[in-house]
Amino acid sequence: MAVSIRSARADDAPRVAVLLDRLGYPADAAEVTARLKDWLDDRHSRLLVTEMEGLVAGFAALHAFPLIEHSARRARLVALVVDDAFHGKGVGRTLVEAAEDQARAWGCRDLEITSSRHRTGAHAFYARLGYTDTCEQAARFLKPL
Repeated sequence: MAVSIRSARADDAPRVAVLLDRLGYPADAAEVTARLKDWLDDRHSRLLVTEMEGLVAGFAALHAFPLIEHSARRARLVALVVDDAFHGKGVGRTLVEAAEDQARAWGCRDLEITSSRHRTGAHAFYARLGYTDTCEQAARFLKPL
């Protein structure tokens, strides 16, 4: 099956909402429509979707930001989800490769992926793609505001 990648459109909101729910972040289509506006208007953010069998099978949300410690940007894959019906068909790999291509186009020096500790299957997937878990080298702190 062919996997096609494209930038998300506003009319993808209902399907993105379904996929967000499967990722553990429930949202309705109206909420996602509002969020998509921010993503679609930001020149250093990209929401990539993949279509299979006429359906959005997954998406990758990517953002790039400038580094002060280097003359470059870093890209962060902030969300990646593939519908269960399309697991094992190359959708996730294709989305990550497209995210890497976009990061290179933005002039990023690397691509960082964040993933909850309980997502061990995702961690194994990222390792197979050449990513290294660096949590022992650098801590990540978060404070709700």
